[in-house]
Amino acid sequence: MIRFIVLGHLAKTSGDFSLNDMPGGAGRMDVLCRCVNSSLFLSHDLRRNVECYLVLLGEPEPPKTVLFSGEKVRYLSPDERSAGALIKKALALHAGEEFRESTPGVYVRKGGLACLLRDVPPAVLDEAGSDIRDEPALPDTYLLSDHHDFSPEERDMIRDLPAYSVGPRSLHADHAITIVLNEIDRRESS
Repeated sequence: MIRFIVLGHLAKTSGDFSLNDMPGGAGRMDVLCRCVNSSLFLSHDLRRNVECYLVLLGEPEPPKTVLFSGEKVRYLSPDERSAGALIKKALALHAGEEFRESTPGVYVRKGGLACLLRDVPPAVLDEAGSDIRDEPALPDTYLLSDHHDFSPEERDMIRDLPAYSVGPRSLHADHAITIVLNEIDRRESS
């Protein structure tokens, strides 16, 4: 299983946002929706062996984590509104300490990065890391941030994790996911 953990520093933790204003009123939920799509979609198919964890850190009840499972997800189309609607539906549920399914393959729970670091320790995608193409073996779990850098507190939590770079320039989170999956695909096909 390949996993991506994406931190959404401003992403709302309640479902009271408009799908017409995900960049503003939902705290850049559009960035996270693009990460879901980059993680799961192929041309005319889904990556069944991928999970995408969205760590929502915005108001009113942070943190919450929404999980998309490529193996089980249904009702997801390759557009931001579709992913946003499934996130909105997940956030309408009462979230506890365990993941709770809102729609097939979409789950929500309270808790954020600290919980995930215990459950699925990742490698960090960071411009300062070693080039992913030079690594002999790749990890199966990756942590990246939205349009904000990691906070000092987050940096403290992840300082001992391995860090990888996908190239010499800073990229959008969804583009970094695409490059990682492309590298994995190339290695699996050779």
